[in-house]
Amino acid sequence: MKLWCFLCFNEEEEVEDKKSDNNNNLMKRSDEDIFRNDIVVSKTVIRVEAEEEEEEGEEAVYDAAATSLVFRNDNDERPAVPVSGELFRLFEGYGFGSWAGPRRECHYATPSSLNTGKPTASADYGDYDYLQGSSLQPNSDVCYDAFTLMCTGEENGFDASCVKDGEGDDSDISKGEDLEVRMDLTDDLLHMVFSFLDHPNLCKAARVCKQWRVASAHEDFWKSLNFEDRNISVEQFEDMCRRYPNATAMSISGPAIYLLVMKAISSLRNLEVLTLGRGQIADTFFHALGDCSMLKRLNINDSTLGNGIQEISINHDRLCHIQLTKCRVMRIAVRCPQLETMSLKRSNMAQVVLNCPLLHELDIGSCHKLPDAAIRAAATSCPQLASLDMSNCSCVSDETLREIALSCANLSFLDASYCPNISLESVRLPMLTVLKLHSCEGITSASMAAIAHSYMLEVLELDNCSLLTSVSLDLPRLQNIRLVHCRKFVDLNLRTLMLSSILVSNCPALHCINITSDSLKELKLQKQDSLTTLALQCQSLQEVDLSECESLTNSICDVFSDGGGCPMLKSLVLDNCESLTSVQFISTSLVSLSLGGCRAITTLELKCPKLEKVILDGCDHLERASFCPVGLGSLNLGICPKLNILSIEATSMVSLELKGCGVLSEASIDCPLLTSLDASFCSQLTDDCLSATTASCSLIESLILMSCPSIGLYGLRSLQFLPNLTLLDLSYTFLVDLQPVFESCSQLKVLKLQACKYLTDSSLEPLYKGGALPALQELDLSYGTLCQSAIEELLSCCTHLTRVSLNGCVNMHDLNWGSSLGEITEMTDVKILSDPSSCEIVHEPSEQPTRLLQNLNCVGCPNIRKVFIPLTAHCANLLYLNLSLSANLKEVDVSCLNLCWLNLSNCAALEVLKLECPRLASLFLQSCNIDEKAVEAAIARCTMLETLDVRFCPKISSMSMARLRAACASLKRIFSSLSTS
Repeated sequence: MKLWCFLCFNEEEEVEDKKSDNNNNLMKRSDEDIFRNDIVVSKTVIRVEAEEEEEEGEEAVYDAAATSLVFRNDNDERPAVPVSGELFRLFEGYGFGSWAGPRRECHYATPSSLNTGKPTASADYGDYDYLQGSSLQPNSDVCYDAFTLMCTGEENGFDASCVKDGEGDDSDISKGEDLEVRMDLTDDLLHMVFSFLDHPNLCKAARVCKQWRVASAHEDFWKSLNFEDRNISVEQFEDMCRRYPNATAMSISGPAIYLLVMKAISSLRNLEVLTLGRGQIADTFFHALGDCSMLKRLNINDSTLGNGIQEISINHDRLCHIQLTKCRVMRIAVRCPQLETMSLKRSNMAQVVLNCPLLHELDIGSCHKLPDAAIRAAATSCPQLASLDMSNCSCVSDETLREIALSCANLSFLDASYCPNISLESVRLPMLTVLKLHSCEGITSASMAAIAHSYMLEVLELDNCSLLTSVSLDLPRLQNIRLVHCRKFVDLNLRTLMLSSILVSNCPALHCINITSDSLKELKLQKQDSLTTLALQCQSLQEVDLSECESLTNSICDVFSDGGGCPMLKSLVLDNCESLTSVQFISTSLVSLSLGGCRAITTLELKCPKLEKVILDGCDHLERASFCPVGLGSLNLGICPKLNILSIEATSMVSLELKGCGVLSEASIDCPLLTSLDASFCSQLTDDCLSATTASCSLIESLILMSCPSIGLYGLRSLQFLPNLTLLDLSYTFLVDLQPVFESCSQLKVLKLQACKYLTDSSLEPLYKGGALPALQELDLSYGTLCQSAIEELLSCCTHLTRVSLNGCVNMHDLNWGSSLGEITEMTDVKILSDPSSCEIVHEPSEQPTRLLQNLNCVGCPNIRKVFIPLTAHCANLLYLNLSLSANLKEVDVSCLNLCWLNLSNCAALEVLKLECPRLASLFLQSCNIDEKAVEAAIARCTMLETLDVRFCPKISSMSMARLRAACASLKRIFSSLSTS
């Protein structure tokens, strides 16, 4: 695929262009006048075939090239000009197709090739990148050259001396195919593309070739001239004004502002917007301003007008907008019959005279030197005034406001913030829609009578009105009200059907709120410590946050229940409302309720069929709870240790946690979809409660009754109603007979019986003699009292178990699977897995059933002295063996072909260690008295061992590490008490 870029002109074409300009005719170019060239990256031709499978390669070429694209013509003695990747991709984005027009070369040069000492256009003519920010301050010559380069004709072409000999020759181009993309860059197309570029990129484009230079200099792109913070001479400025006499907007700032602006208004007759700043402007400028007959907007910022002590007059027949911000002038007079908006913000003038009959927006905010009479005269002279900002004008009085109200009948916006002398007494502003009165010390409750007459009012802001005690308003159009940091404010009464936003914050004395609105959807009244009464009639209210309103009482429940005035309420937050003791909500709309940190609540009753989320963290005094009915999917009441009576009716609930409800004695649970119930440590939970729960929740799969000593044989019989039960935890109970479990739970996979000390040796006989619980995979008998023979029979007969835990079994003396299983014939042909990271066991079938046991835990068995697991024990599936903390264990002889993890830590008496475990990956011998030779002999046959832990082994020194590594070449990590290697 080849890329063709039609950008550069040769000498013949320039002659043709001159002829066409003189005759006003368009001349067509022929293909014979075009030079064909190549694309080069780092002086190497890039070759890419135009095939579908190589499109990704083309993208890489374009991405590399876009960073430093240069356009060059072999017959055009001009330097290669870099073009930004943004400009390059702009052309790519148009997807120019092939055409039969002229062809030009387009060279790519990497940054290394551009910085080898060869002059570039950026160095000689100014890259104009400084226009993108003020951090770089170019000199006037560079700035002017950038414009000149773009605007001049053929006589001001590129300097051929900038190109070294041989640059751009075919000698720099390696042999190969061209990467060709044909692009039709007609003048109209260039004009369209350049319309997306800002001035800095237009200046860059101007340095590419003649066609681009002419296209980028089009006056359509230079209607607005920006000379802010540009160090440009008067001569250069005049030249720019001559080149673009039809410019409509100009920005100038800096010390030379006066000289430049006088040239501008005398040269540019079509100026519509003029922006000046940071300089001194003599009064002659304002006298000459009338010459700019098209001027519509004048902006002057941070400047001295005249000599600062004289009167300035602005007379203009078409001026519509004036903005004099932070200006220094003694007196200003404005006569502009078409003026619509005027801002004098932060200016220090002492007198303003306005003759602007159409003015509708006036901003005199922070004009501290303007006296009350001057403000009154200025505002009342504008009968069409609709917006007035007089904030921070401390001299304004009620008399001025009354006269403004009489003269400006259409006033709709008033900002009188920080005006301490106003109280709105007898002020009537019926058309007002926005009123801002921040920090007005004179505003009191009596002022509300005047505000009430503004029946069109939509926005009211009363922040920091320190003397305001109450607000009572009935305004049908009020939409937004703010009351922040009103220290003495105690009562809020609003009746406004269109109210949609209310912000009340840090009003420590507020104790009563009454709001009526049909549009309010969200109400936040956080940290209102004194709030005791809340009355709402808000038909659209959906979210309420009353966090840390510590004085709220139980009556708040009536406000948010059905019939309380908030029928659409979905979310209610009452966190840390510590005065609530009994909470009762009856709501058909409530979805989320948060009562976190409400420590005084003792009774909770929720009748909310759509309730999906409830937070009760910190409600540690809750005694009675009723959730009938609710839409909860899960519920955690384990954080309520004093809960005594519980009633739940939830058709969608699947998980219920009652862990830690130690005094729970009555529980009615009707959850037909419940699959998981955790009642751990519910010591008062009775058989009757369990029976009722299993009868109504027949889909339970996981049932945890650990430390429920009140559960007996009758309760276990109710498990027959749970056909899907797969996990049962009866640890720390006083059960003696497990027959109901063996008879009813045919699908049980996990059975936990930790510390069931009343189970006898015969209690588990149905399990290993009668074939009960055929699906059982995990059995936990830790800390039990079963004898050695019962344990041995269990392990030898229950071959379907995959995980067995015998931790802390004091009656377990030896784990000898050799003598007890001598009658079992040898297992035939067990295969070792070739992949040590895999946990799959591959073995040939044998005559006797192979054990499925994968994990055996015998942690802390104090009477175990010997562990012997030979190959004849049929333990081909055993992967994890944990014998740690067995203080009397002396001898370990294990031959398990697939064992990968063995823990013998803290077996202080260990002396003999024999291992034939070719897949063993981790061996832990921490704090063992075994000597170095025994360990070396044991690991010699563990050909896949990677981790060995011998920390705190007194008979193994750090000097032994080398021998251990020599004994087992696969070792990667050895942990010792002195170092880790």
